Amino acid sequence: MRVNLRRAGVCVTTVMAALALPLASAVPANATHGDVFAKLLVKSVKGSKVKKHLDAFQAIADANGGNRAAGTSGYVASRDYVANKLRKAGYKVSFTDVDFVKSWTETTPSTLQQVSPVAKSYTHTADFVTTIPSGSGDVTAQVQGVDLVLPPSPTPSSTSGCEASDFASFVPGRIALIQRGTCPYVQKLGNARDAGAAAVILFNEGQPGRTDAYQFDMGEWRYGFPIVFANTATGIDLASAPGTVVRVKTDTVLDLGKDQNVIAESRWGRSDNVVMVGAHLDGVHEGAGINDNGSGSAAVLEVALQMRHFPVRNKVRFAFWAAEEIGLLGSNQYVAELTQAQRDKIKLYLNFDMVASPNYAYKLYDGDNSDGVGAPAGPPGSAQIEQLLKSFYNSRSLPTNGTDFDGRSDYGAFIEAGIPAGGIFTGAEVLKTAEEAALFGGTAGAPFDPCYHAACDNINNISMTALDVNSDAIANTVGVYAFDTRSIPPRTAAATATAKGAAPDTARTYTGPS
Repeated sequence: MRVNLRRAGVCVTTVMAALALPLASAVPANATHGDVFAKLLVKSVKGSKVKKHLDAFQAIADANGGNRAAGTSGYVASRDYVANKLRKAGYKVSFTDVDFVKSWTETTPSTLQQVSPVAKSYTHTADFVTTIPSGSGDVTAQVQGVDLVLPPSPTPSSTSGCEASDFASFVPGRIALIQRGTCPYVQKLGNARDAGAAAVILFNEGQPGRTDAYQFDMGEWRYGFPIVFANTATGIDLASAPGTVVRVKTDTVLDLGKDQNVIAESRWGRSDNVVMVGAHLDGVHEGAGINDNGSGSAAVLEVALQMRHFPVRNKVRFAFWAAEEIGLLGSNQYVAELTQAQRDKIKLYLNFDMVASPNYAYKLYDGDNSDGVGAPAGPPGSAQIEQLLKSFYNSRSLPTNGTDFDGRSDYGAFIEAGIPAGGIFTGAEVLKTAEEAALFGGTAGAPFDPCYHAACDNINNISMTALDVNSDAIANTVGVYAFDTRSIPPRTAAATATAKGAAPDTARTYTGPS
């Protein structure tokens, strides 16, 4: 789409003139351009306008079977609504494909056999199981252990397959034998795929409680080759003799679906210093998904629309993620498909998932781990994002508290890639404590969102107060970073590697435990 530069220039001039008058007395003498433009953006973003997008999402759900879930016409209509609004506002809009598993079936039990030096068959379900969703295939090849710790150490410590360097001597076409431990299975399997493995046998690490074979679901992750998970005894047996030849046979049927992320990028700004803002657009099948996550999507959309003519210094990229509710698929696949150079250009990621819960609290992602619970701090820069958000609420004399990076939303893939992240959350199914009720109001002992993942998550399931305040907070944060990211420290290779190694091994990423 072509931009009418004359028209855009007039709008920019208008923006500058607007800044000079009503904001002049409210802006400190030492304010940056980011501060100034952020204040203007906050004034432009109205809760009533955000609510109109929520009304549109409700109407879409009503016209499409009552929901906007991945793989449905309701999601497609939501995608088109957002994309059309952004295109008309002058953004460069694109779609990125998101694959998801509709169904996976194991047609016949899998086979795991040692062909040589000793002929031996292992028992399906007792000695090994098929992972979900393993590809289908019949492979007979030499098995090759990958950085195994045998005998197992007294405590979990194996990093087998976690690094591409673990496969430096791996011979393509062989079957990779990989031990559980440290990093997510998808990381191990991705490295095996890249090294040319024809099949993969994972096995349990070997400490007490970590010896049995068990089935786990990797969600959207697919590798096209057989993958089984064995108990510790089977893994040790297969690793005991050099040159062991193994047969792995899986008979599975995979039915795939496809949705699309909506990506909108500002026309102006440094393309090597991208501020990324995201919210998941899909809901669950049970209802219209208005708080979860029409609220975040609507707020981000309105911020983008109001920012359309700002002459930003840094490229701003808005993402509306598909298929979050079935495994964070949109964001995971997006980040996985970026080259390292493309990831390095993303200065930070802001995530907004559920920002209008009826029994709300103002929760900020705990970038510095000052709460000292759960997941560690985010990558360097996450603490600064948290502090910028906190300063906005402080300016309105509003309390906040921390919420953990627990892996339940789309920041996960960015954190794993070493990209600093932050955002707002107003609570889901967890019960509000008495302390939180004293701090934020509302009802102690009741869920933050009583309609979480339920049919009643409709247009009546929001707090307009939270929606209005949080939309302003989003506008302020995006406005500041669109012009000034100097508070975010430069990213280093060491920080990226540390973040990747600290990736959570469970939660809604469906990677299976390490």
